[in-house]
Amino acid sequence: MELHNYIEKLLEKYFEATTSEAEEQELRAYFATDNVASHLEQYRPMFHYFSVAKEERYSSQEPLTPRRKVNFRRLSLAASIVLIFGIYFGNQYWERRQAEIAYQETREALNLLAENFNRGTEKIGYLNEFEVVKQKIYNEN
Repeated sequence: MELHNYIEKLLEKYFEATTSEAEEQELRAYFATDNVASHLEQYRPMFHYFSVAKEERYSSQEPLTPRRKVNFRRLSLAASIVLIFGIYFGNQYWERRQAEIAYQETREALNLLAENFNRGTEKIGYLNEFEVVKQKIYNEN
């Protein structure tokens, strides 16, 4: 029972990251045995994994190739070319769009003017009828 209390205290220190290397070895040795307390069984796989993972080694014989250096001059040149094309074609698009907007507004204004002229022409037609009737009245007298 005293051993289990000691292990519980070591576990608390372990999870607080205040254990020494010797205390961690004691924990690994304890969880490698068969007489682990039932309420501490949940920690056995974790310490087993750490023991196994510690022994793993990289054994591949593949040659490692160094990374290619990034040529920042070419990259900055490409970025500035893309930026210049973007500004040039964006400006053309903007000017074309402004011309289309101006055309649409002018067309609307001229349509409004034409409607008003048509109303005026109708009114002049009424004046012509009035003039004809007036002439008839004066000619009869």
